[in-house]
Amino acid sequence: MLVSAMLRLNEGGTVSRRLLRLEIPVFPDRRMFRIHDATDEPDARGGPAPLNDALVSSNRDQMLVMSLQENVGVRVTIEEWDSAPPAFSDGYEDEAKCVLYLRGQLSVDMGSAGHAIRSLRLAGGVGDYGIRVYARNRAEVVRLYGELFERDFDPLGDDFQRARKQLDGLEQYLLQLWREA
Repeated sequence: MLVSAMLRLNEGGTVSRRLLRLEIPVFPDRRMFRIHDATDEPDARGGPAPLNDALVSSNRDQMLVMSLQENVGVRVTIEEWDSAPPAFSDGYEDEAKCVLYLRGQLSVDMGSAGHAIRSLRLAGGVGDYGIRVYARNRAEVVRLYGELFERDFDPLGDDFQRARKQLDGLEQYLLQLWREA
């Protein structure tokens, strides 16, 4: 776990300080992964419905991040801030925002592949968290994966698997979260 102190001026002109930064590999299940409170049951009734055209789908308890992958791993960076960080693009192509109620711990669920994070303790404690999600290289990875099938590779062969592994982590997500006032 990497903890660093990064400061930025937010929209209100006050300084936001990054409390936590964590990078993890995630393997989307059915083209999505879930962000939820560690005590929440992600498959309980009443959860958000997957949406094809959206980056995220959420309710008060959990958020589905809609990836374009199910055969290639993605890279997820989670940052906790002490207040809302300034919006930025930095090469990210898509952006979405939601609010989740968290009881001080965050989980990243990959469905049938298990949890990437089971219980990450948040410095902000219990309450509503604003979450901004940024994504990049979503369509590019789909295009490159499709090109693998146009080559003269055996999909079960070593050459195909090596080429597919080079795509792991190319699709990237940044999740910035902060305790709402």
